[in-house]
Amino acid sequence: MIGGFDIFALVLIVLAIIIVISAVKTIPQGFNYTVERFGRYTRTLGPGLHFIVPLVDRVGRKLNMMERVLNVPSQEVITKDNATVTADGVTFFQILDAPLAAYEVNNLENAILNLTMTNIRTVMGSLDLDQLLSQRDEINHRLLTVVDNATEPWGVKVTRIEIKDINPPRDLVEAMARQMKAEREKRASILESEGLRQSDILKAEGQKLSIVLEAEGRKEAAFRDAEAREREAEAEANATKVVSDAVADGSVQALNYFVAQKYIEALQALASAPNQKVLMLPIEAASVIGAIGGIADLTKDALGDGGGSGGGGANPAGGRSTRSSSSSTRSSSRSAKSSKSSVPSSGANGASPWPGE
Repeated sequence: MIGGFDIFALVLIVLAIIIVISAVKTIPQGFNYTVERFGRYTRTLGPGLHFIVPLVDRVGRKLNMMERVLNVPSQEVITKDNATVTADGVTFFQILDAPLAAYEVNNLENAILNLTMTNIRTVMGSLDLDQLLSQRDEINHRLLTVVDNATEPWGVKVTRIEIKDINPPRDLVEAMARQMKAEREKRASILESEGLRQSDILKAEGQKLSIVLEAEGRKEAAFRDAEAREREAEAEANATKVVSDAVADGSVQALNYFVAQKYIEALQALASAPNQKVLMLPIEAASVIGAIGGIADLTKDALGDGGGSGGGGANPAGGRSTRSSSSSTRSSSRSAKSSKSSVPSSGANGASPWPGE
């Protein structure tokens, strides 16, 4: 039978085992344990194997030192322009000081969650709806700054706050869609008007350039025409001078040739007019024939001058005979002109109307 001493020894062994087990503490990676002695915080145990005083020290709080995420539930927010929207988000935080996180705040996660929700309403409520929808980065930055400063005494570092969804009411979304459509149509109209204005400007510039070039062309053409008329006048003056010199030297046949040429050119212009098909004029044939006779005398004079120069010496009598022949030709031409009125009567008598025939 087991005596009382054996039982006492067995109890002592069990108590020793319990005390040893309670004195040895193994802390996993990513956690910190606080040690309390008679209910008061004394130290913090990091990851690894640790020993505490049995029956005197005990583990107080077990804290997760890794970064954690906290979902922020949806809540209604009234913006600065009295628009009601629903917003939710996420918060990332990490415990940096285990004693502060354990003893400065009760229920750390709930405290951070409520702090984040109230600051979301504060920050988003200070903005208009358009700013709320377009400035999410600014909202996240402001929330992070406010919440991180508020949780610093708790030994917590808030690393990031993100707004996940912002949901305006359905009627407000439809109104925004109509506004966006109207704005885009307005921009399209403005761009179309700008395009038309630019097109008109380019057309006007093209017409202006065309008019300028056309004016320059007319100017150049007028200059060329004036130069041509000047050259023609110079040629006419030179021809007139030659004829005048010939008349001054006693050669009337050159004057007759000049007048006959102008006379024939005038008749040719009248005959070639596009609005004239039949031409009936009382042509003075005697004048034309006299002019032709003058041309013949000019030819004879030229041939006679050439023969005299080729013979080695000209006879004065021959020169006088040539001039007398020219005088007789001029007198016959004048007699033909003066006897213009007697042409019909001569024809009636059966005689030739021209002298010498």
